[in-house]
Amino acid sequence: MGRRLVLTTFGESHGKCVGAVLDGCPAGLKLEEGDIQGMLDQRRPGQSAISTQRAEGDKVEILSGVFRGSTTGAPIAMIIWNRDQRSTDYEELKTKLRPGHSDYPAMIKYKGHNDYRGGGRFSGRLTATLVMGGAIARKLLGAALDVQTHSYVSQIGKVAMGKRFTEKMIPDIYGNDVRCPDPEAAALMRAAILGARRDMDSLGGMIESVTTGLPVGLGEPVFGSLESDISSGVFSIPSVKGVEFGSGFAGSESTGSQNNDTFVLRDGAVQTRTNNAGGILGGISIGMPLTLRVAFKPASSIPREQPTVDIKSGKDAVLSVKGRHDPCVVPRAPPVVDSVVALVLADHALLGGFIGPVL
Repeated sequence: MGRRLVLTTFGESHGKCVGAVLDGCPAGLKLEEGDIQGMLDQRRPGQSAISTQRAEGDKVEILSGVFRGSTTGAPIAMIIWNRDQRSTDYEELKTKLRPGHSDYPAMIKYKGHNDYRGGGRFSGRLTATLVMGGAIARKLLGAALDVQTHSYVSQIGKVAMGKRFTEKMIPDIYGNDVRCPDPEAAALMRAAILGARRDMDSLGGMIESVTTGLPVGLGEPVFGSLESDISSGVFSIPSVKGVEFGSGFAGSESTGSQNNDTFVLRDGAVQTRTNNAGGILGGISIGMPLTLRVAFKPASSIPREQPTVDIKSGKDAVLSVKGRHDPCVVPRAPPVVDSVVALVLADHALLGGFIGPVL
């Protein structure tokens, strides 16, 4: 993904490793493995009772593109070794189709050559590769433009935050394992996830993202709009089924006079009184906070018995998915959404000349 800042990812859930190559990062950015590791740790599995118990350390190794603590301008190659695979849990999935999962279309598209273990290339495990590149993009935006991106869980199932997000709540995002900055709502969300796990089921939810400090002018008209590129990136995250910017779908129920953001001058700068546009007009940033919401479906791999078909026998079958799976993927997804948003914004900053080839 990307045109000037290009991310290529590789690996499968139960292969030897997963990795990423980020090409186009300017020279001179101070960077070490710890800058990437922090965001990987926020996404890492096996950290609490509400996530998968697959115990991966997810320790990143930088293979190229960094010298004496700074980027060189060459491609940055990174790798994480898979350590805790249990591929025998997936033997039944050779022939029994997992409801809600990509196993069936992958099997047909690749004529049976797809890696079915843990979902292979389609696994949520591959979001670690997005975070590898996104952590660098996020640091680049902060260093070059003082742009900050923060994502958080705003809803799990039917349990939603009761408070409006403010900048003061940023330190509270990772204050609990749900990654919700509203402690009271976080407790209810956690209980709902544990309830779904007891019921051998799963839950979906919503993540909201806020980016501040953007200059006016990022984005290209029509096919290169910020909404187009961010949406494309966000839909590369497994389990994502919807995205909206600003007032989103609710804005379709209002009038123009209600939804329009009127312009004002604040300290000599043009701003808007409200932000129903989500910081974007005509696909281009307007200097207001960029806001979006991302909807995640419930995880498809659940131990509850479900009807399916066995393609080997050609008969109806029943499947209870074995293995270690998240009862809800949403609490591990804020750093992934942060990463995708940062990658797109950094790419546009380079395209538009807001960031040069050397810092």
